[in-house]
Amino acid sequence: MKKPLTAHQDTFVRENLPESSLLPDFLFEIPELQFPEKLNASVLLDQAVASGNGAKDAVLWESGRWSYNELLAQVSRVADFLSTRMNFVPGNRVLIHGPNSPMLLAIWWGVLRAGGVAVTTMPLLRATELETIIDKAEISHAFIDARLEDVFDAAANSSAFMHQKQRFNDGILERKLEAAKDFVEPVATAGDDPALIAFTSGTTGMPKGCVHFHRDVLAMAETFSRRIVQPKADDVFCGTPPFAFTFGLGASVVFPAACGAATALTSGSGVEPLLDAIERHHVTTLFTAPTAYRGMMSLPATHFKSLHTCVSAGEHLPQATSDGWHELTGIRPIDGIGATEMIHIFISAAGGDIKPGSTGRAVPGYQAQIVDDDMNPVPHGEVGRLAVRGPTGCRYLADERQANYVKDGWNLTGDLFHQDKDGYFWYVSRADDMIISSGYNIAAPEVENALLSHPDVVETAVIGIQDVERGQICKAFVVLDTKKEASEEKKLELQAHVKETIAPYKYPREIEFVAELPKTHTGKLQRYKLKN
Repeated sequence: MKKPLTAHQDTFVRENLPESSLLPDFLFEIPELQFPEKLNASVLLDQAVASGNGAKDAVLWESGRWSYNELLAQVSRVADFLSTRMNFVPGNRVLIHGPNSPMLLAIWWGVLRAGGVAVTTMPLLRATELETIIDKAEISHAFIDARLEDVFDAAANSSAFMHQKQRFNDGILERKLEAAKDFVEPVATAGDDPALIAFTSGTTGMPKGCVHFHRDVLAMAETFSRRIVQPKADDVFCGTPPFAFTFGLGASVVFPAACGAATALTSGSGVEPLLDAIERHHVTTLFTAPTAYRGMMSLPATHFKSLHTCVSAGEHLPQATSDGWHELTGIRPIDGIGATEMIHIFISAAGGDIKPGSTGRAVPGYQAQIVDDDMNPVPHGEVGRLAVRGPTGCRYLADERQANYVKDGWNLTGDLFHQDKDGYFWYVSRADDMIISSGYNIAAPEVENALLSHPDVVETAVIGIQDVERGQICKAFVVLDTKKEASEEKKLELQAHVKETIAPYKYPREIEFVAELPKTHTGKLQRYKLKN
């Protein structure tokens, strides 16, 4: 057997990948996907400098900017500091925890340059959620935004794996980096060395670690970005998704670097910081969820005069939203479906190829089909399960659910679609109990577990219900202790409890108190009755 070509000294991730029989088929059929055996994704920054973009803006924010020369220098300093000051070896997992910021972006690239495996986490996660991720990925190193240190410490203190932590965005790391080398060569990782683990929640609420290689980072740029978005070096990207979402990682970190464009970072969440970034930095290419587009459609079109490309993902883009944004700005949004397991978008369409209301067709480099439960393709117009394969695919870290996601070499995303005779895919619904609210994935059982940790809750069931603004919201049916009274005050108390237990965006926006939950004679919850 050929020995793996790897630069990783710590081989934990490689050793915990699914066995070959459980992996999807990987396709590299277009010229851009012919990657070398040795590949470190941070070479995108070196290529940007070598192509003459060194002095050009790379990262823009409210109070400053970095050129590509400056970004590459900062990334090198991070890689050097990690390798020489933090007892790090290639293959170690590095937690990166904080809201989007210039330093977080540089740290992400620096971890890859040093040969590490980046694990970027949502800034809203609570200690229990972080603890689960740390233990599952056996994370040893962490860069923590100073504003979130208390939550991280509560998680890390009980971990047997975490032993190196460095704060940033408070000036401490920044001063330490002044003594680091401003250029280091990227570690000579293999194209199939793990580069990142993106965590997502499954229907059980237990997080799944999706492992992606260095070649996968480039693949998402060479497929969706190059073929659908078609950016140029003079573009300015801006996105609202956190870097912890691979949608946001592509939009604000990888895609701009791959074409030598700039990325503009917002100063916070919400519409006002986004509008400020668009106007301040003359943003041309916007990535956000349908919820945000709906929220901005009441604003004057003058706010968006610099835009020429708008991408929507995270949840289905309703035709009414697509039409409304087009009417306001003259721009037809690019819809797309991706998955954390696939790293980014694999079905989409742009420009004159857009068929409003549909998600689009398979992105060049990918294949997609609609299948029944036995993996047989179904006729056009018939609803079935979405199956996809291409240069990227599902590799869960030490997780038996790999066998559920991959069948016969195809990735099954858990979505129901139908396909028309022209090859366009039309979204129907999720096939499981995942709730998608404002682009965030929320596992119903995780919310149920949070509610059940309240002493007054005897039983509960959570479902997703349709919502005009958010696509879906969480609704909880709650059986209270008979000694407790159902009231509006109790609803607020339970909502506050969930916000304190898990990430606040997961809380149930509606709560209905019931005397009992519908069950089968064997005691199994009949969730469909609640949905009806």
